[in-house]
Amino acid sequence: EVQLVESGGGLVQPGGSLSLSCAASGFTFSASPMSWVRQAPGKGLEWVSTIFSTSDLIYYAPSVKGRFTISRDNAKSTLYLQLNSLKTEDTAMYYCAKGWTTRPGDNSVSTWSRGQGTQVTVSS
Repeated sequence: EVQLVESGGGLVQPGGSLSLSCAASGFTFSASPMSWVRQAPGKGLEWVSTIFSTSDLIYYAPSVKGRFTISRDNAKSTLYLQLNSLKTEDTAMYYCAKGWTTRPGDNSVSTWSRGQGTQVTVSS
């Protein structure tokens, strides 16, 4: 059974930073492309970033490129997302997900296994 547990969210001021983590179990993490997705209040799931198994291929949604950094530690079965230069529009529940895409707006994100999420709130 796929289990994904996110942590690291919180309240931060605009321009601030946060680091998210996701502990994975129940599947071969080292062989799996992984992603972060988010859901803002009243909106649908939005793909944020994808990293392939050996970290050689990484993709970002245009809305976060240059501000967010995805990474992984296969030895620890852990996925990370570093969020810098945060904006109020980044406020959302952030989910770690087992799946991949390179296209913003890809509806397949709703079919991926994901954790319970960690809340990121950007507000002054």
